[in-house]
Amino acid sequence: MATEQTAARVTRRRVRTRARLLDAAFTVFAAKGFGRVSIEEVCEAAGFSRGAFYSNFATLDELFFALYQERADLIAEQVADALALDGPVLDVPASVARVTEVLLLDVDWLLVKTDFLVHAARRPAVAQALLDHRARLRGAIADRLPRAAGHTLPAALGDADGAAHAVVAAYDGVTTQLLLDRDVEAARAWLGHLLTALLTDGSTTPHES
Repeated sequence: MATEQTAARVTRRRVRTRARLLDAAFTVFAAKGFGRVSIEEVCEAAGFSRGAFYSNFATLDELFFALYQERADLIAEQVADALALDGPVLDVPASVARVTEVLLLDVDWLLVKTDFLVHAARRPAVAQALLDHRARLRGAIADRLPRAAGHTLPAALGDADGAAHAVVAAYDGVTTQLLLDRDVEAARAWLGHLLTALLTDGSTTPHES
């Protein structure tokens, strides 16, 4: 029993340490930019030694992917919760309106993610890991799109996977503009217009925001 309690305390402490490292890294990356931050700076911001870092992550790239997964899971949960309100049949315009209303649009995270994209583009192995993460996100979207009813996905997009690529591309484009103008409400409105146009046959006009 004592051994089990000790192991549980160690596990909880490790979880807290990992969470503090992730929080500190996000703050430092957002302030200085990924690629311009050292492991020592992350450790200093978190109040830990390098040993604590290396007991959780091998590299800053690995730490970034942990951050990416946290936010990808949050976005997936937001999207799933919004789409689940339709039940077994998906009402595209209504679902798009709900998704864009709740979707995480965090400028600091977009800055960090964009920095990492440039970093990954020059490193094939890192680029492939990022592509794999993005593919999983597209897969989650593609799994839901075949349930759309009353709307025909445009033939130009091909199948649901093609439509999922278009959805992610629309998100990427809107968030790039958001990085420059910092207008979150405009970004939500544009994303709603783009997604509705992409995922319907064009017969439905989105409501103005």
